[in-house]
Amino acid sequence: MEQQLTLVLLPNGPKVARFVEETLDDASSSSVPSSSSSSSSRAFRTFLKFFVYFSLVAIAYYFIISSFTVPSPVFISLDSPTLSPSVNVSSSKCDLFTGDWIPDPSGPRYTNHSCPLIQDFQNCMLNGRPDVNYLFWRWKPRGCDLPRFNPSQFLERVRNKWWAFIGDSIARNHVQSLICILSQVEEVVEIYHDKEFRSKIWRFPSHNFTLSVIWSPFLVKSETFESSSDIHLYLDRLDHKWTHQYSNFDYVVISGGKWFLKATIFHENNMITGCHYCHGKYNLTELGYDYSYRKTLKLLRSFVRDSTHKPLVLFRTTTPDHFEFGEWNTGGYCDRTMPFKEDEAKLKTVDDVMREVELDMFQKGLGEGSTNFRLLDTTGMSLLRPDGHPGPYRHPHPFVGVKDKSTIQNDCLHWCLPGPIDSWNDVMVETILNR
Repeated sequence: MEQQLTLVLLPNGPKVARFVEETLDDASSSSVPSSSSSSSSRAFRTFLKFFVYFSLVAIAYYFIISSFTVPSPVFISLDSPTLSPSVNVSSSKCDLFTGDWIPDPSGPRYTNHSCPLIQDFQNCMLNGRPDVNYLFWRWKPRGCDLPRFNPSQFLERVRNKWWAFIGDSIARNHVQSLICILSQVEEVVEIYHDKEFRSKIWRFPSHNFTLSVIWSPFLVKSETFESSSDIHLYLDRLDHKWTHQYSNFDYVVISGGKWFLKATIFHENNMITGCHYCHGKYNLTELGYDYSYRKTLKLLRSFVRDSTHKPLVLFRTTTPDHFEFGEWNTGGYCDRTMPFKEDEAKLKTVDDVMREVELDMFQKGLGEGSTNFRLLDTTGMSLLRPDGHPGPYRHPHPFVGVKDKSTIQNDCLHWCLPGPIDSWNDVMVETILNR
C-alpha cells in the first residue's frame, strides 16, 4: 500500500505544494495591509500553508484508501487444493517418488479426536508429544504437484470393491491412516478381526467398499515351535492366510520388511537349506536375510503374474527406521523435529540391501504380462522424515515419574497418526487409480 501511495502522490505532490504556496502568497499579500504586523502575518501565513497542505494530503489519502477493495479470505479446500495453472498436476511422466517435503500450513486431515480408530502406540498427540511441527508438511514430487486425494471421490471410485493390505505392523499402520482419512466423510464399520486383532476387515456401508489388513509379516508360510523360539520359513510356500482370499480382492498392497531380519531357519523342497542369524546353531549354513527375502519376493512375483485373477497389485518398498545411537533394544532413540534434506539422509545397510532386492524383483524383473503389478516406492520419501515417529510417545506421558529418560523405549519405525504416512496414501491413490 505504501508503494501505491508513493506512486500516486509523487507526480502531483510538488505541483500541489507550489499551487498552495502561490495561492497563499497572493492571499496574504492582499489581505495584510500593514508592515508593522509582518511577524504575526508570517506566522499566520506559515500556519495556513501547513493547514491547507495537510488537509489536501489527507483528502488525497482518503480517496486512495477508499479505492482499495479488500479481498475476501481464500479458503483452500483440503480435498481439492488450488494450484498454479503452470504446475503440472501429477503428470503420468512425473516420478512421484523423488521429491521433497514442503511446508503445508493446512495441517493434518484428521486428528485423534476426529478419528477414534488410531492405535494407542501411534496416537502421538494423545500420548503427549509436545511438538506439532511434524504435522505441517506434505510430499511434493519434483516436476509436478501431488494434490491430496479426495476421500469422497475415492469412495465413489472404489464402490463395490475390496482393497487389501498384506504385511506386518507397518501395513496395519498404513491402513489405519487410510481409514482415518476416509472416515472423515463416511463412518466405517469393523466387521471382522482375528483372535489377536492383527487381521481385520472394515466396510464403508453406503459405498459397499471393503477394506482389509491381513497379518502376514513374512508373506510365506512361517511357524514358531513351542519347544524353541526358532522361526521356520517355508520359502517355496506362500502364506495361505492371504492367498486363499486373493480371488476376492480388486486392489492389493503387499509389503515385506523388518521381520526378515529376525533369526530364521529356511525350508525348501521339504528340506532345511540354511538360516539367517543362527550363530552356527544346528550346524546350518548362514545364508542371510537377503537370501530369504529374494526367494520370497520371487515366489510372490510368480504368483501374481501366473494367477488367473488379476487385481491391481502394489508392492510397497521397505520402510527405513530412524533409530540413532542404538537400536530399539539398545537405547536407540529418535527426537528430531524437522524433516531431513536429501543430502542429510542415508539408508542403513540392511535397508539398502532390502531395497535393492525389491527393485531387482519388481522394477527390473517383472517382464512381460505384468500390467497389473506396480511398485509403491515409499522408501525415499520415508527416509527424509525422522521427525514422524512416536519415539518415546508410544505410551501416554512416558516421562512422568521417570528419573532416567534413557530407560524409556522408543519407537522409531512406525509412524504417528496423523503424520508423514498420510502422504503414502496420496502417492498410493495416484499410482493405483490415476496412472
